[in-house]
Amino acid sequence: MQRLRWQLLIAAGGLILVLVLLLGQSPDTPAGVPEPQKGGAYTEALVGSISRLNPVLDFANQVDRDIDRLLYGGLVRFDSRGMPVPDLAEGWSVSADATLYTFRLRPEAVWHDGQPVTADDVVYTFSKMQDDAYPGPADVHKMWKKVNVIRLDEHNVQFQLPEPFAPFMDYLAVGLLPEHLLRGVTVDELVDHPFNLNPIGTGPFQFDRFFLEDGKIQGVSLIRNDRYHGDVPFLERVDFRLYPDSRAALQPLLAGEVQGIQRVDLAELPSVLGQAGLNVYSSRLPIESIIFLNNKEPEKTYLAEKRFRQALLLAINRQSLIDQVLGGQGILAVGPILPGTWAFNDSQEPTPFDPDRASQLLESLGYGLPVGASPGTAEYVRANEDGVKLSLELVFPDDDSHTAIAGLIRGYWQAIGVETTLKGVPSGDILTDFLEPREYQAVLTEINLSRSPDPDPYPFWHDTQAENGQNYSGFSDRNSSIWLEQARINPDYGRRAELYRSFQHRFLDQLPALPLFHPVYNTAVSALVQGIRVGSLFDPSDRLARINEWYTVAGRKSPLQSTPTP
Repeated sequence: MQRLRWQLLIAAGGLILVLVLLLGQSPDTPAGVPEPQKGGAYTEALVGSISRLNPVLDFANQVDRDIDRLLYGGLVRFDSRGMPVPDLAEGWSVSADATLYTFRLRPEAVWHDGQPVTADDVVYTFSKMQDDAYPGPADVHKMWKKVNVIRLDEHNVQFQLPEPFAPFMDYLAVGLLPEHLLRGVTVDELVDHPFNLNPIGTGPFQFDRFFLEDGKIQGVSLIRNDRYHGDVPFLERVDFRLYPDSRAALQPLLAGEVQGIQRVDLAELPSVLGQAGLNVYSSRLPIESIIFLNNKEPEKTYLAEKRFRQALLLAINRQSLIDQVLGGQGILAVGPILPGTWAFNDSQEPTPFDPDRASQLLESLGYGLPVGASPGTAEYVRANEDGVKLSLELVFPDDDSHTAIAGLIRGYWQAIGVETTLKGVPSGDILTDFLEPREYQAVLTEINLSRSPDPDPYPFWHDTQAENGQNYSGFSDRNSSIWLEQARINPDYGRRAELYRSFQHRFLDQLPALPLFHPVYNTAVSALVQGIRVGSLFDPSDRLARINEWYTVAGRKSPLQSTPTP
């Protein structure tokens, strides 16, 4: 299978669409919090609108995904380290060659209308993604077209793949649809089907009603599903209220009218952190800010030298960059795999800021500084004995945050004698005009691994993808490619982790691209809501992954207002 991942390059504004959550920052917990009891309600402010409460169709709408997270369940879900754990499936087996995936459904799992979950629901759900009219991501449709979904019996289903593909579990966490309610409904019909606004799922909460104002949906109310197959939530009700932007959503939170907010924008974060009675939870987003370097650029042949690439990274003060542009809301990247996940190599440290070492590497390549040239002047450019100067053009999306980041990077590179010119372009042009045709020297962009707990670095770094795939740097390293191949076909997570560790060591040695940082996502919740634990995010909706453990502190007045909110 060639391109089987959802990894999208974000070359677009607002890498600080950085949102909400790292493991609570000094929660302001009321003294003498009692043991959790069932009951109570939680209201959260969401930014956006509801389109379709359907897990097969919510790929483009974060509000839909947030709500669907509580309404639906998939065969599996993922823990904070990206490991698959049972959901509607009580167990599964994978063949040694990673081509057969067999799942056994929980016999006690039922839909919100009381009907049992069966293998027919599984077959129906994934058949929608196989349909040529499927409106979702093209690579997802292409993958599912090659998979046979076999109903073995009422509670057992098998997926037959044409070739080994260990990251396949990523595609099985999608929420299931009820076949008994949608039997015969095509994917074309499903797009505008009444089911999308009267959903029946299997999740810990079930649909109750919409909040309407002038005929428009202003929110939705969900009630506890007491027949849930997992741990039944403490909360009796969860309401979501809709707002047009983050500033509008913040006001009802500060007024005590809602207990939580979907995200806290960077500009609002200081005021929220200083607000008594609010706890801020943070986590890294599944995004990596990165500089792709064209290792095969015909004119700038020094880009093929790993010591030159190493010098470029050593010269960048990434922590200062995070502090200046992101207000400290970023985590230094170590390599191409997300930290905190099962595949991440914990023994490796981020490359330090060391301009002296960077200068030594450039000297070792034969590139010295002009005699008498002063740092910060136009003459301060390294050249070799043949007169070849070190110079680069850095392409970047022309939004405010990327412009600021690119400006700082130019300063860092010029400080070690690498002449740097900046080229800001519309974000949509980064992929089509520069990366795909390989017509660039250096490109500042992001890799988005949202909803992909399995890292699968193959598409970006395997040598077979260097010409026409997503290996935009042209990285060609046989050892790395072998490790990535083996990790893609081996279903043993332990063995795969070993292979990825080897790959990460090699990546940091070769540095075909420069990993910068992972942006941080922040959310705020009233201190009267307890039991909140937030791990690594693979999608912003993951902040709600353990909402069944949340509970309200009854009988206490909100610290945010003078009178209690009913």
